[in-house]
Amino acid sequence: MNEQELRRLIGAVKAGKLSRRGFVRRMAAVGLVAPMATQLLAFSGVAMAQPKSTYKPTKRGGGGLLKALWWQGSTLLNPHFAVGTKDQDGSRWFYEPLAGWDADGNLAPVLAASIPGREDGTLAADGKSVTWKLKQGVKWHDGKPFTADDVVFNWAYAKNPATAATTSGSYTDVMVEKVDDYTVKVIFSKPTPFWADAFVGPRGMIIPKHLFEAYAGDKSRDAPANLKPVGTGPYMFKDFKPGDMVSGVINPNYHMPNRPYFDAFEMKGGGDAVSAARAVLQTGEFDFAWNMQVEDEILQRLEKGGKGKVVISPGGNIEHIQLNTTDPWTEVDGERSSLKTKHPTLSDPAVRQALSVLVDKDSVEKFIYGRTGNATANFVNNPEKFRSKNTKFEFNVDKANDILEKAGWKKGADGIRAKDGKKLKFVYQTSINQPRQKTQAIVKQACQKAGIDIEVKAVTASVFFSSDVANPDTYPHFYTDLQMYTTTMTQPDPEVFMLQFASWEASAKDNKWQGRNITRWRNQEYDAVFKAAQVEVDPIKRAAAFIKLNDMVVNDQVVIPVVARPAVQAISNQLQAAMSGWDNNTWDIQNWYKET
Repeated sequence: MNEQELRRLIGAVKAGKLSRRGFVRRMAAVGLVAPMATQLLAFSGVAMAQPKSTYKPTKRGGGGLLKALWWQGSTLLNPHFAVGTKDQDGSRWFYEPLAGWDADGNLAPVLAASIPGREDGTLAADGKSVTWKLKQGVKWHDGKPFTADDVVFNWAYAKNPATAATTSGSYTDVMVEKVDDYTVKVIFSKPTPFWADAFVGPRGMIIPKHLFEAYAGDKSRDAPANLKPVGTGPYMFKDFKPGDMVSGVINPNYHMPNRPYFDAFEMKGGGDAVSAARAVLQTGEFDFAWNMQVEDEILQRLEKGGKGKVVISPGGNIEHIQLNTTDPWTEVDGERSSLKTKHPTLSDPAVRQALSVLVDKDSVEKFIYGRTGNATANFVNNPEKFRSKNTKFEFNVDKANDILEKAGWKKGADGIRAKDGKKLKFVYQTSINQPRQKTQAIVKQACQKAGIDIEVKAVTASVFFSSDVANPDTYPHFYTDLQMYTTTMTQPDPEVFMLQFASWEASAKDNKWQGRNITRWRNQEYDAVFKAAQVEVDPIKRAAAFIKLNDMVVNDQVVIPVVARPAVQAISNQLQAAMSGWDNNTWDIQNWYKET
């Protein structure tokens, strides 16, 4: 579809000659799925659809205790330091963004009074600014008023390099101005097609200025509220045991009427995915369990228990293997995997190419994930418009042997290939989780046949995904050769998702290992294409740029995609909870309730 035809269809929607649903169907026919179709309409001046509420309770509270399971327990409750989904989800009970993403990619207002749009001028026609009008009368849990000063503070806090915030990428390149007590303006230096980043979704949760201002910059980790949140959300803090339990009680002054339904919640951490699934689907001991990374055969058997159901939400999450570009075994200035080093063997393209054909993705899908994971060659798999058609994957041990042999890696008496005194011996780590250990075993067996020695390492999930900067076993440290986990895509646009390969995002000691580029891969061409994509307003050209970025990291074997994973949760039959593959699991927690 060319630009002229696209503009004609958008004009028809504006004139009322074509319905939004009809437009979305037309876009789907050319590979532009609903989330991106709605973004395109919004940028062109058509207001986002706001679905009608299905919330039934007619009063606040009375729902008793909500019991939820996260088998990776939260380690802190400051969303600006969240390392992984479990910290973002734990923070979202208490903290809120200006808006969140629903399952269809529509923005739903939370602390915003409305969603910006071209029709009222709050979304600038030149794409260089967006104005947010805030809800009035919202109070922090300690009774202080929520105002524009809090929003502006979060921008300054996150973009300060000394703060070392994981959210910095959403705030560094924008300016935020206070218009009045309940209006803020986000200003971009160039036309910005994906404007709904700062203050939106998982990276947009807002913390109170009056409690964090004294701890901005290099004092950021000392704030008492990092562990005792005071937010605007539907629940108020009760207790927190890192890695174990987050609990809260109803906010009697919550800014949405008749919400929340539950009087209190417990977010239990730890354990494993199978026991979490069993506790909801079979025994009914819990109401909700997060991230059912469980063999599909087991899930189907547990569903027969009749207490709950598995809910699968389309999204852009990807289970992948990362290849370290730096040397994890040499320490430089008190830091392993230093940017001042390069990996002694993985720096050879032939070794990376061989590894890429030694991952039997079809078997991982067929025998482990089933309906919960699809074998893929791509890092970006959704929305469809951004999925590359240029890539392919294969499993071929003979090809791996041939690649390594031709590159001069010869097998020794022990069967392990070596060259220039360096052996192909790798430590391959991931979190403790049955599907992941089975995937490790599949990869190890194939590598052994190609003369590559793999030592598997399994780290307790609460440690592997911890925010503890002093723990060398966390995935941001990446102190091994290979590692595997799922990266979540929490927006219906790949810009923030692909930021994790930008050079300036490299995880390092200097930024307390909070940089999002865990592989430490640095490529000037990638950086240039990424920056161009950020300001490309033509949707077709923009999609082409992100496809090119995907192809670069896949073809250079920076990562080896394994399976594309939709969000998979276990929910009791009585619990009504809207899931979204584009936001936190707890993004709509204020609207959760039980059917009686």
